[in-house]
Amino acid sequence: MNRWRALLAVVGAMTCMAAAPDPADRLRDPGQEARARHLFQQFRCLVCQNESIDDSEADLASDLRQIVRQQVAAGRTDAQVRAFLVDRYGEFILLKPRFSPGNAALWMTPLLIVLGGGAFFALKGSRRIPLESALTPEEALQLKALVGGEDSGAVAANNSGANNAGMTDS
Repeated sequence: MNRWRALLAVVGAMTCMAAAPDPADRLRDPGQEARARHLFQQFRCLVCQNESIDDSEADLASDLRQIVRQQVAAGRTDAQVRAFLVDRYGEFILLKPRFSPGNAALWMTPLLIVLGGGAFFALKGSRRIPLESALTPEEALQLKALVGGEDSGAVAANNSGANNAGMTDS
């Protein structure tokens, strides 16, 4: 039983050692290290793209952590460290990009397209389709004749008169 406990303790210790970052990489001042760790969470790993450099295990993220630590150790402020990395890698490195007209256009364009499409369909749907005009008296008589109404003789006389009138005009 003691062997199992010892083996379990050794495996647990090895797991913890593998998960911990290299102590040689850390800054000696705990305040500066805490600042650097806070900054790590603000920068995107350029390899993983959706993780902070604090969460990423990529080699580039490790290099970026070293750069941040060097900047903090040199006495630069958080804003100066951010500006340094943005100048070097572009605004994409920020997990939460700054508000700018370019970013606003990027984020607002899909919304404007959806609103424009909705307005187009709303206006198109609200237009009234013109109805056909009412039947003339002659058309009403023809309709009655076709349906089997009682004025079929008058409609036939009217039709022949209309046909003759059309022939004389030519």
